Amino acid sequence: MERRDFFKKAAVVAGATALGSTTLKAGITQQPIDNRKVSLVAFPEKRPLIMYSDRPPLLETPRDVFTSVLTPNDQFFVRWHMPDIPTHINPDTFTISVNGLVEKELKISLHDLKTKFEQVEVTAVLQCGGNSRSAFKPIAGGIQWGSGAMGCATWKGVRLKDILDHAGLKKDAVWIGFNGSEKAAYYETPNFIRELELSELDDHVILAYQMNGEDLPYLNGYPLRLVLPGYYSDSWVKMLSNITVTNEYKKLFFMDVAYRVPDNNCECETHEKRAPKTKPIKKMNVKSVIGYPTRNSIITQKSHVVVRGVAWDDGHGIKDVMVSTDSGKTWEKALLDDGKLGRYAYRTFRYSFKPKVLGKTTIMTKAINKIGEVQPFAKDIKWNHGGYKYNGIDKVTVGVV
Repeated sequence: MERRDFFKKAAVVAGATALGSTTLKAGITQQPIDNRKVSLVAFPEKRPLIMYSDRPPLLETPRDVFTSVLTPNDQFFVRWHMPDIPTHINPDTFTISVNGLVEKELKISLHDLKTKFEQVEVTAVLQCGGNSRSAFKPIAGGIQWGSGAMGCATWKGVRLKDILDHAGLKKDAVWIGFNGSEKAAYYETPNFIRELELSELDDHVILAYQMNGEDLPYLNGYPLRLVLPGYYSDSWVKMLSNITVTNEYKKLFFMDVAYRVPDNNCECETHEKRAPKTKPIKKMNVKSVIGYPTRNSIITQKSHVVVRGVAWDDGHGIKDVMVSTDSGKTWEKALLDDGKLGRYAYRTFRYSFKPKVLGKTTIMTKAINKIGEVQPFAKDIKWNHGGYKYNGIDKVTVGVV
């Protein structure tokens, strides 16, 4: 697959946003979404998405996409950390290396992955740790994502355990390090490397080369990425190039400095003072998002309105989604889908009602998982400097005419 012109084409489109709305080129529109004026940019292989940066690419999925279990590949959010991303990847010569504390070091091609190992699929939510960061008050540092730095896909590939079994782990093996192919523009910037403890592995952790029945999109990690269901996306290394097994944890910027929350019961701190001890973010918390209606939609009084959206957690599974149409005074159960795509996938929900009062109506949703964790009110969300793991009750306010 020739990708040399990928970022050249992307830059022509994305760079036009800097010229202002009067000179926007084809593929770009500006409009209010979720009470924010944003630029929608159509990158190669993508429909128009909310753009925060073109280098590295940072693209958010609009809210109205979240009414289905699977997020289409061309509407799936994009999050890279480094601006230098390979522009040419040949699938015929691509290999991934496995080294370190293994009996035999490996170089495995895509063909080997597809023919020499059992092929497996897992449907799982991929969500940035900073998703919904813009809802934190006061403002937390980082990209001010709305609720669309997430998506759910069916990933196909090979179990990581099978790869490691083939290499043969040595007795003192404890940690696995994963390198992606993206690189920093400045030589002193640390590479994007994540580590996983062997005890965290299960049969759902895979090396994926397909997403929703197609090759991974370039912007979502082509040709191979780590899939770690239940964990935030910073652990899902894209354009995976190397796996190194070690017997001790290596200090890494993206685990020891970035992507961390306070190491206390509330995972919180004040904006005046940082917590003295922190820990890396890992498992996702329980959450729901309304896909329809969207904020500031206009609906007709006494019409039949079906509220639709998605709910998920770290794999315990969603038990209920509760809906309120009176700003949280009363709650009723929504109807959930059958959950046949597994415990790591979205559960879609729907709830029917007839708006009775003219003017503004606020719709709210809260998810409850199978171990009793409940999506909290925004006022009960505890703050952290990184703006991570926000999961306040979702709400949209619509006009009734």
